[in-house]
Amino acid sequence: MLTTALAVQSAAAAPDLFDAMGHAAPTGLHFLGTPGLRTLLTPGLLAVGDALADAYAKGRFVCVLGQAGVGKTFAVHTAARRLGELLPLDLRAQPSPADLRDALHEALRLPGQAPADPAPADTLIRRALAQGPRIVVVEDAHRLSPSCWEYLRFLHDELSQGLCVVLTAPACGERFLRAQRMLATRTTSWLCVQPLTRDRIPQAVPALHALWQGVAPGDLDALDARCAGGVLRRWAVLTRHTQRAMAAHGAKKPDRVMLQAVADRADGGRRP
Repeated sequence: MLTTALAVQSAAAAPDLFDAMGHAAPTGLHFLGTPGLRTLLTPGLLAVGDALADAYAKGRFVCVLGQAGVGKTFAVHTAARRLGELLPLDLRAQPSPADLRDALHEALRLPGQAPADPAPADTLIRRALAQGPRIVVVEDAHRLSPSCWEYLRFLHDELSQGLCVVLTAPACGERFLRAQRMLATRTTSWLCVQPLTRDRIPQAVPALHALWQGVAPGDLDALDARCAGGVLRRWAVLTRHTQRAMAAHGAKKPDRVMLQAVADRADGGRRP
């Protein structure tokens, strides 16, 4: 699931691949808040965890790419919360350095509103970041302006321990991120999280939620081919629709007719 063959081999060889993790995901992190979804040790989560641990120890950047729904944000948040304090930045679509300052001020829980003057705002932020290592997460980093990149470089270089920053973006945003020269010497890893391959669906999906454990592997393959394409966010949607269908019919497990109806609802009745 990664751009480097070594990382693929390491993740695939893990004996506990697709085992459910012993702790629950942070509240609201599972898509739709679907009840009963488990946190799986997917190749993507394992590799993001390894890369993030390295970047956190060194105070460097890590870039995580992939299509919507493959689990980039889930993997980053799950791994980051096991390492240290997570600072996810809530940014608008086309953020400015002022937006970054405001978001950091809020994420760091600094008192009052962020100062309008950049100098005192930056002093407060740098002092707070210098108190200990943090993990700053910037979603959709391909939308950042040149001035935002310069501000991230400034924060990283001003701190003696550096600053761990996770940048996520769709796969199509890789070229834009690669064009940011400041990342060349400050980034420890570039990861591309891929959807699960079809051969892994019969193992992964029953581990994701108990309701799939009684479903034939062929039916899971058919659902994945039609509606999910190995994307776990879509499997969360399918799980939620199936839960509701089972509750409506008083069923203990889904049959093929129910799964067909769920697929029709999930994809609007299209056929592969």
